[in-house]
Amino acid sequence: MIRKPPGPRRKPEAARPFSVTEAGELLPYLLDKLAGRGRNSVKSMLARGQVSVNGQTVTAYNHPLKPGDLVSVSKERIDEKPALVGLSILHEDDDLIVVEKEAGLLSISSPREAGELTAYRQLTEHVRRENPKNRIFVVHRLDRDTSGVMMFAKSERIQQALQTNWQEAVKERAYIALVEGSVKKPEGTISSWLKESKTLKMYSSPYPGDGQHAVTHYKRLQSNGSFSLLEVRLETGRKNQIRVHMQDIGHPIVGDKKYGSRSKAIGRLGLHACVLEFEHPGTGERLRFESPIPKAFLNPFRNGFAP
Repeated sequence: MIRKPPGPRRKPEAARPFSVTEAGELLPYLLDKLAGRGRNSVKSMLARGQVSVNGQTVTAYNHPLKPGDLVSVSKERIDEKPALVGLSILHEDDDLIVVEKEAGLLSISSPREAGELTAYRQLTEHVRRENPKNRIFVVHRLDRDTSGVMMFAKSERIQQALQTNWQEAVKERAYIALVEGSVKKPEGTISSWLKESKTLKMYSSPYPGDGQHAVTHYKRLQSNGSFSLLEVRLETGRKNQIRVHMQDIGHPIVGDKKYGSRSKAIGRLGLHACVLEFEHPGTGERLRFESPIPKAFLNPFRNGFAP
């Protein structure tokens, strides 16, 4: 069999640019500009990464557009997935996604934080690359300035199964906390009833039964005259529980000005979710994920450190 010499390699077609003149959302804009293409076809182009706004690949249908934005549509499928910012995927299956979040990234935005980059928004775009109808669902959250392991569900059924049986499903949930001062007891348990003030700050009520019961166990890992490194395990999962309880025992978390900290020793909040172990709601398999102690948490214990 005689093979013909290969012809000239086809150059990828240039992206088709459009200049935005009115504020709106991306999907309706594309449907207007790409006359003749059906809604599902345009959604698929978004999911495949063929659309960019001002040079950045965008997959979200409701991405906001403003006058002056440049929308480009490529006829070439882009196989490379856009990089996740402040986030890495540790595990993904048909039911859930387990991730490691960096400090500074919101888990999910509130109305006053609308438009900010979040773990939820990025993972939604991630799953919609496979199918534009895919969604993710919040199971639990980490504060913006808390880093570490967390998970999201891929269906409402899995979300409800995890949230309804959270105490039974989660076998271990541990944090590393860098706190101010020298914690004297090598280990201890803090129990209180948490309430939320009108300014949205959590606090321990002086009255038993007044609020949500919260129990935190801690073990001292390292300590010097200025700081202590603790391993913290939650028996309950209340809002800001660890932060309130550390303040209650006189050792606020480093960088936690809201709950009494005066130290900026590491330039961030000294709280990290290091272990999440749970029973998979779909398969029954026990899964465990760990994240190492951030190096910054160890700096205060190195020779020559000046707090």
